[in-house]
Amino acid sequence: MKAAVKLVGDRHELTERQRLAVARAACSDASRTTRLSSLVAIEAAVGEELVIDGFNLIISIEAALGSGVLLWCRDDCIRDLSSVHGSYRAVDETNAAIGIIGEALESLKPASVEWILDKPISNSGRLATRIRDLAVERRWPWTVELLFNPDNYIASSSRIAITSDSVILDRVARWVNFKREVIEQRIGESWMVDLRV
Repeated sequence: MKAAVKLVGDRHELTERQRLAVARAACSDASRTTRLSSLVAIEAAVGEELVIDGFNLIISIEAALGSGVLLWCRDDCIRDLSSVHGSYRAVDETNAAIGIIGEALESLKPASVEWILDKPISNSGRLATRIRDLAVERRWPWTVELLFNPDNYIASSSRIAITSDSVILDRVARWVNFKREVIEQRIGESWMVDLRV
């Protein structure tokens, strides 16, 4: 992937941000087939146990609410251009993002919801507290765990995964395109760049 992005980026004189967009939107035919074969319809998640890739979901919803660029990718996922790099800071949209996610989850009437956050990322504990507090306030059946290797945990879980992380999607048994559903149904107009070709 790195070599392909460099080749295309150099050929078309793309900026670093444009190269990042290409890398996040692209995938091989084999990966696309694998990911779409494990995708389940949103209706299939009703009443099920769910596991959420916390930073992956929240940061994209924050971006959507804050008019950030969103990428409609080749595997039909929505991804953002944000980079955590070991540190996360809550923004003005954080609480609203968690609330919108919660309301969308509530409509699925899940048996349980397990949020997974990357423990090594700074401020992950504070975000976990925000999520737990809202769950208690709204009486949502959520738990929040901080793990050192969330990708492996989510990929091997028997629960339906909510993520757009390509590493997880290539391995997970079942996932739902929940992020796209939230953005389309509950946020409306957003800065979406279609890179599905």
